[in-house]
Amino acid sequence: MTLFSGLDEQLREAAARMHRAEHVRRLRETTARQIEDVRSTLEELEAELAAEERDVARLEGGLSAVLARMLGNREERMERERAEAAVARERVHGHRARLAQLEADAAAAAAELAVLDPASREYARLLAEKEQQLIRGGGPGAPELADLGAALDRLSADLRECAEARQAGQGAHEALGVVLRFLSSARDASTFDVLGGGLLADAFEHDRLTSADKAAWQAQRALDVFARELADTGIAARPVMPKVDTRWFVDAFFDNIISDVLKHQRIEKTRAEVKDLARWVRETQAYLKARHGQLQAEHSRLLIRRRELLHPALPPG
Repeated sequence: MTLFSGLDEQLREAAARMHRAEHVRRLRETTARQIEDVRSTLEELEAELAAEERDVARLEGGLSAVLARMLGNREERMERERAEAAVARERVHGHRARLAQLEADAAAAAAELAVLDPASREYARLLAEKEQQLIRGGGPGAPELADLGAALDRLSADLRECAEARQAGQGAHEALGVVLRFLSSARDASTFDVLGGGLLADAFEHDRLTSADKAAWQAQRALDVFARELADTGIAARPVMPKVDTRWFVDAFFDNIISDVLKHQRIEKTRAEVKDLARWVRETQAYLKARHGQLQAEHSRLLIRRRELLHPALPPG
């Protein structure tokens, strides 16, 4: 085997670069889909923000302002429209930040891919060279050893991808857990508010919801990473966090038993949707764990066969 040791090392290095190129290519494709989704959502949110800002402008001057003053509810409506515009603006800023991060990821993947692209041609050249040497040199185990080496390399790559996906899934699950904790606190405060908790309960509830909204952006980022890693294992997914209902903030100006009940129902609905996402992450991780075990068993089987070929039993006598 020393005849091929130098060539084998070059093949391993080229194969590693080629596999990395495939990984980055899939990552770039998944990121491109995510960018498309975010851009579409951002267009809708920017349109909503423009509409909210027009509502504020109409109340600040013009016929709508005159009518509101005549009806005696101008200040109340102004507070409400400004609050809705502020929430819409935060959503636009959040999606713009997410889009910028995804575009940076895509640019980094494209730059790395430009460096790795020649690896497949180098690997094919080295493989052809070794094939010719094996044909010229002969040996009963040479073809099978070459096949085993390639199979082991593929399994090692699959095992690594599976492990990376599981790690990303763990990060996504933890991020969702943070969101759920804030939503659970908000739900408890909302329950107390429905029973007449007053201003303190209402203030705590809105603080927890604001924290949940911020944590949801971190969770979406973790889900984006998880989706890209899943693509490497052959699983296509586009997990999306539920939207934070803007009325959670606007309702602060219309605090009564009806609005309290509605807020409580919306919190429960969003909490249930986040729990569904967390359940999907757990179930996907369970599948990845089982798949990892199958790959590991096959990897061990091939290693045993490779050792048998490299170290044959001594002849009797």
